[in-house]
Amino acid sequence: MLRTAIWFFSFFAVLPVLLPFYPKAKRLDVPARYDYVQKIAYNWAGFLLKVAGVRVRVHGQEHIPNEPVVYVANHQGNFDIPIMITATKHPKAFISKIEVKKIPMIAGWMELMGCIFIDRSDRRQSVKAIRAGVETIQSGQSIIIFPEGTRSKGGPMKEFKAGSLTLATSSGAKIVPVAINGSHHLLEMKNRIRPGIVDVTFLPAIDPADVSNKELTAKVEAMIRQVVEGGSK
Repeated sequence: MLRTAIWFFSFFAVLPVLLPFYPKAKRLDVPARYDYVQKIAYNWAGFLLKVAGVRVRVHGQEHIPNEPVVYVANHQGNFDIPIMITATKHPKAFISKIEVKKIPMIAGWMELMGCIFIDRSDRRQSVKAIRAGVETIQSGQSIIIFPEGTRSKGGPMKEFKAGSLTLATSSGAKIVPVAINGSHHLLEMKNRIRPGIVDVTFLPAIDPADVSNKELTAKVEAMIRQVVEGGSK
C-alpha cells in the first residue's frame, strides 16, 4: 500500500511543477505544440511509471509510419495511458471519456495534446467528437483509441465495439494495431499498485482504403487478439 500512496501523491504533486510550461505550450502553433507537449507528457508518464516500478518493453516500432496515424490498442488497465505515452516518442493524443475533463490541470494539458472527449450517452455529441478527431489528425496529430470501450482487467479481451474505427475510416489515416500485455497486473489484479513488466507490440500498419469497412474492425481485432492471447499470463 505504501507504493500506491507514494504514486498517487506523486501524480498530483508533479502537476504544479508543470504549470510554468503551460503558457508556452498554449502559445505555440500546431504541430510545434504537439511536439512540445509530447515531450512533457513523455517525461511525466515516464516518471509515474518509474515510481510504480513499471518497465515497458516495446516491440515493432519499425511498423509506425512517419505520419499521423490511428493507434488501435486493447485496454487491460488504467496504466495503459502512461504506457502508451512512453511506448513511442511520436506525438499523440487520446479519445477519452468526458468525465476526465473534471480532473484539475490534466484536462488542460489533454486539450493542448489534441485529445478528444466523448460523452457516450449523447450520440450527437459523439458524432461531433469524431469530426473533431478527424480535424486533429489532419492537423498532424496521431490519435490513440481503445475500441473495447472499457478495461478487460485481466479477463478475456473484449470484442471491439461497432463503429469504433470510424475515426480511422473518416480521416483516411493508417491504423497501427497495438497489443498491450501485462498492464492489468499493475493495479487491477490487487487494487493496489504493484511493479511489473508490460509488453507493447506495434503491429504492421493497415491502410483503411485497402480493407472494406465491414472487415476492418474484425481484421484489426484479430491481429491484436493473436498477440494478447498468445502472450497473456
